[in-house]
Amino acid sequence: MNNVYLTIVIPCFNEKKTILKVINQIKRLKNIKKQIILVDDCSFDGTREIIEKKIKKKVDQIIFHNRNKGKGASIISSQKYIKGNVILIQDADLEYNPKDYYKLLKPFKQKNTIAVYGSRVLGRKKVNLSFYSKNFTKSFRIFGNYVLTKLSNFINNQSLTDVHTCYKVIRKDIFMKLNIKEKGFSFCPEVTTKLANLSYPIVEVPISYNGREIKDGKKIRFKDAIIALITIYKYKYFK
Repeated sequence: MNNVYLTIVIPCFNEKKTILKVINQIKRLKNIKKQIILVDDCSFDGTREIIEKKIKKKVDQIIFHNRNKGKGASIISSQKYIKGNVILIQDADLEYNPKDYYKLLKPFKQKNTIAVYGSRVLGRKKVNLSFYSKNFTKSFRIFGNYVLTKLSNFINNQSLTDVHTCYKVIRKDIFMKLNIKEKGFSFCPEVTTKLANLSYPIVEVPISYNGREIKDGKKIRFKDAIIALITIYKYKYFK
């Protein structure tokens, strides 16, 4: 896809049901020059064994953490191995579909594109309120993301629709300049706030999304929203 060399960083923790499927989906993508870096964050559910037996030869770089450090720490560990000029963060579950890479990379045809976020909100039809009234957990999570996005936009003077999306695609030179510090899920608001501090624009494109529940392995909790808000304030006003 033009001059884009894409490095895909996959932080992984206890995803034995999905990790091989995700890797295979990425491998099937055509016309994208890509490097795959898989970081296992000390999985103990059998994921590491699957990586060793079935994935090792499918990816370009594997990093094994000897203890659970967090999503941000996994991304930090990958940095010295990155070869591409554009970096994409891919979760190891099946909530996000690699087929959307084509949409995410399209804005990079323009030389001035710095960062692209995949929005789970753009292009969505009107919400079926009766459905969400019967699914309190999912409804609460969607509302929480909406509130967090609004607060982030207010603090950072941005107009994004989905600040906490996994799909963040950033030019390597800019990504390295951000000097990522956060080791957990707060990696996401750190990136967004630092891009805002440097006045770098973020392009959003609509993506598909298949959200999981906690019983299916979803790891985000309410406390992570609080930590995210604290992180935004920290990097906006105190760093």
